[in-house]
Amino acid sequence: MSAFKRFLILAAAAALILGVIPLFTYDLIKIDWISFMEIQQSYRPMEEPLPVPEQSIPIEGAAYIPGMGAPANPVEADEISLERGRLLFEVNCVLCHGAGGKGDGMISAFLQNKPADLTSDSVRSASDGAIFMVITSGSPGKMPALNENLTVRDRWDVVNYVRTLKP
Repeated sequence: MSAFKRFLILAAAAALILGVIPLFTYDLIKIDWISFMEIQQSYRPMEEPLPVPEQSIPIEGAAYIPGMGAPANPVEADEISLERGRLLFEVNCVLCHGAGGKGDGMISAFLQNKPADLTSDSVRSASDGAIFMVITSGSPGKMPALNENLTVRDRWDVVNYVRTLKP
């Protein structure tokens, strides 16, 4: 075989390779490659959080056990807890509930379902665990769940602070 024929074969192979690769590179020909990320369950922002898997404990510890009622408050309402709760309340709750917790926050006028008055008798008579559960899971159509924004300890600190609000 002459050198010229070898050169032509090599040039044809190179042209074929260089001509085919861009077809896949620039998505002219799409191949749906299967990846493990595509076939597993996913969680997208703004979807309802997935429930905790059975027989598992979250990294920060169990917040409550489903079906066992409202949990007891494990955090003492000391000076540190109340200060942490006040700061967290200012960041996460004041916009809707207002600085005094009366449901008169800056955006409450724009909400269809008005925020709860945290100084009302119904809230004051609720257990710490019931308030914790509302902060954790929210209230459908009224309040978003804050379990992704606040750790378990943070939520208990907010509960302790809410108890100090005056009617």
